[in-house]
Amino acid sequence: MNKREFLTRSALAGAAALGLAATPALAAKPEMEKCAGIVKAGKNDCGTAKSSCAGTSKVDKDPEAWIFVPKGTCDKIVGAKVVK
Repeated sequence: MNKREFLTRSALAGAAALGLAATPALAAKPEMEKCAGIVKAGKNDCGTAKSSCAGTSKVDKDPEAWIFVPKGTCDKIVGAKVVK
């Protein structure tokens, strides 16, 4: 790897790290709640007993898979449940 390639890769890695650091955590927003049972396959926000992490649920409407929604929204959706 030459010096130019090294600097380019370092700059790209630094930019990516800054982008991740600047993204606010969804869990930190008190006006949001976890809502399970309504998620499309592959669109969950975090892991469950059946999947390892975000975006890994295998079926639509998995009762364990959840997403963040604005508080009060989950109670309005048929088949959804608020996860504590």
